[in-house]
Amino acid sequence: MTRAWLGIGSNLGDRRAHLAAVLRELEARGIPVVGRSSLYETEPLHYLDQGWFLNAVVEVRAEDGPEALLRAAQEVEAARGRQREVHMGPRTADVDILIFGDRVLETPSLTLPHPRLAERLFALVPLLEIAPYATDPRTGLPWSLARDGLAGQPGQGLRVVAGPEEWGEGGA
Repeated sequence: MTRAWLGIGSNLGDRRAHLAAVLRELEARGIPVVGRSSLYETEPLHYLDQGWFLNAVVEVRAEDGPEALLRAAQEVEAARGRQREVHMGPRTADVDILIFGDRVLETPSLTLPHPRLAERLFALVPLLEIAPYATDPRTGLPWSLARDGLAGQPGQGLRVVAGPEEWGEGGA
């Protein structure tokens, strides 16, 4: 099985319940969630006319390849009612593959590692919380360098709202 890290987020409805449901949906599809970060409230990037997000990163074990994990992630989003009406817009659930083992991949449907990971504090901070020594497989450099370069920049606000043990169980 391959270790993979997924960024998950929501900014519509009961955000915390959506994220807890994402964990259950992944497990129901045979994708074990073996670790999770704290839950962060983060301001939106790019499309600013929307509510703040709840974001986290989860570590999973993938039995199949990255394309199968992408299909499962999209199924989970659909099961949570994800509508793709506005690019970078509001969503009930967002599930992105950030890192899939040490794979580097670029296809029309999937780029690994995530092509905008180095630009997103809301993904880097929780990722490094549960994988503090994670490195970019393309360069070998630690992701912490990207995180440190984003700190304090506009549009990168975030705060912890729950520790890893305080969310995700039974819809809490």
